[in-house]
Amino acid sequence: MIFKVSTSTIYHCSLEKAFQTPMLGDVTKVHTGYGVMPPVTRTSDDENWGIPGSSKKVYAAKSLTQKGGYVSMDHVLERIENQYWKIQVDDFQAWMLGFYKFVGEWKTTELEPNKILIEYTYHLHANQPLLYPLNWLFAHTFWKTYMKRVLENVREMTQ
Repeated sequence: MIFKVSTSTIYHCSLEKAFQTPMLGDVTKVHTGYGVMPPVTRTSDDENWGIPGSSKKVYAAKSLTQKGGYVSMDHVLERIENQYWKIQVDDFQAWMLGFYKFVGEWKTTELEPNKILIEYTYHLHANQPLLYPLNWLFAHTFWKTYMKRVLENVREMTQ
């Protein structure tokens, strides 16, 4: 089953900054952790990151749910310059409530100069039917809140 979660906001910056910052900026400032989700500490194997087909390993701090170190893999599935990113997060190193991949989308639309609409969506893929009620709850409460925090972290970085 796929659980879709979306949120949006307006950034007051250039289209280029709104497009590039979440994917090409400092990931440790984007994914700073929340609740049981630890902050990202670094990435590796990311020499071509940002090019469709590229990937990187993601590392995080220790938490109640993560032992710390390598936690997942990110992949760029699609990139339309100054408009759209599509990424996939998978190869989770800790049990993720039956989720096996997250597919994220970041869409930027210039409404006027320095006024950018951000549409941020995640599709959380799960494959354990007994956990679907818990998956739905996680997606629409915890994950949506986490996404809003990411939007605010990226907003700060674009200022």
